[in-house]
Amino acid sequence: MEALVVGSGAMGRWAGRTLAPAFDVAFADRDPAAASDAADAVGGRTVAVDSPETFGAVCLAVPISAAGEAVAAHADRASRAMFDVTGVMAGPVAAMREHLPDRERVSLHPLFAPENAPGNVAVVRDAPGPVTDEVLEAVDAAGNRTFETDPEEHDTAMETVQAGAHTAILAYALAAADVREEFATPVSRGLSELVETVTGGTPQVYREIQESFEGADAVADAARRVADADGDAFERLYEEAGAGADRTRTRDDGSADGAGEPEGAAE
Repeated sequence: MEALVVGSGAMGRWAGRTLAPAFDVAFADRDPAAASDAADAVGGRTVAVDSPETFGAVCLAVPISAAGEAVAAHADRASRAMFDVTGVMAGPVAAMREHLPDRERVSLHPLFAPENAPGNVAVVRDAPGPVTDEVLEAVDAAGNRTFETDPEEHDTAMETVQAGAHTAILAYALAAADVREEFATPVSRGLSELVETVTGGTPQVYREIQESFEGADAVADAARRVADADGDAFERLYEEAGAGADRTRTRDDGSADGAGEPEGAAE
């Protein structure tokens, strides 16, 4: 079966590589050269973005802000199934329900930068079937760990693990003074490494995440609480933060309900 990947950026290329062992892969992109490079890497072919040609499965690997429009534009090209790897779930799932009511529908979010694959992949099996099952088998076969969620749980989680986390890391980078390396502590060294990870990405990707998910204000409010606290108030906040860390470790250990913490953000 042939699968069309719409979008030839880093995540689209990841999707193409992942699908290639199980599907004949084609790419469509507004930049024909990018589509050609992506197709050559997996032995696939390219098609025009506005071609009427249909495919057994269509994968949308477009920016978050373009997800809804892309579903509508490419729904007729998916003869059996559509899925996305855009990084948001409520909007794409709703759009796929509207435009592909009688076809298979799945939403995926690889929770890592493509160069760091494999990793955790969140999955909403909205209308699964044999084609999307084959897609998920290909994702698993590539060494990833898939786990099921729903659009609301996923998008709420992204407020913490993406928008909130990125806000905290960027705020530290913006506030940090220029100090000699010898002064680094284990904590500051770890934060500096996270700063390098985040700022080594693409600004447009992080902008879309911040614009799509709440979470930044909660981190700013928490930072203000810490900055204003003294004495017993600070100790209470310290203990409150520690309790939150204990809950996170419990989920990581698999000893409590929930999907666990993702391994990274879709940078």
